[in-house]
Amino acid sequence: VPHDQQRKVDALAPTHFDAPSGSHVPIRYDGEWPVLAIRVQELFGFDRHPSIANGTVPLTLELLSPAHRPIQTTRDLPGFWRGSWADVRTDMRGRYPKHVWPENPLLAIATSRAKPRGT
Repeated sequence: VPHDQQRKVDALAPTHFDAPSGSHVPIRYDGEWPVLAIRVQELFGFDRHPSIANGTVPLTLELLSPAHRPIQTTRDLPGFWRGSWADVRTDMRGRYPKHVWPENPLLAIATSRAKPRGT
């Protein structure tokens, strides 16, 4: 594949997603749709759904707990924040009290860490 064509492929179908938390998370292309498995806290403050191919292909988000266990799968992140986030938050706050679980995740700062000590 010529170099310029390879650059186009890399731009349209990247191997990783740069999360708002600063993490460089791999994208899986092994199914019908590309999948991004990412801890939910790493998407705080993100108000649109992640996509590839110049915004034409939404990523299927496999939202994970701090222990990297699946919480929910969605292709509508804004809808998740507005809808089932409240139930997920309630459940996760009890299971993972050392992590941040804001009422409004759109106003929170994305993080890949637990709460700082003493808070």
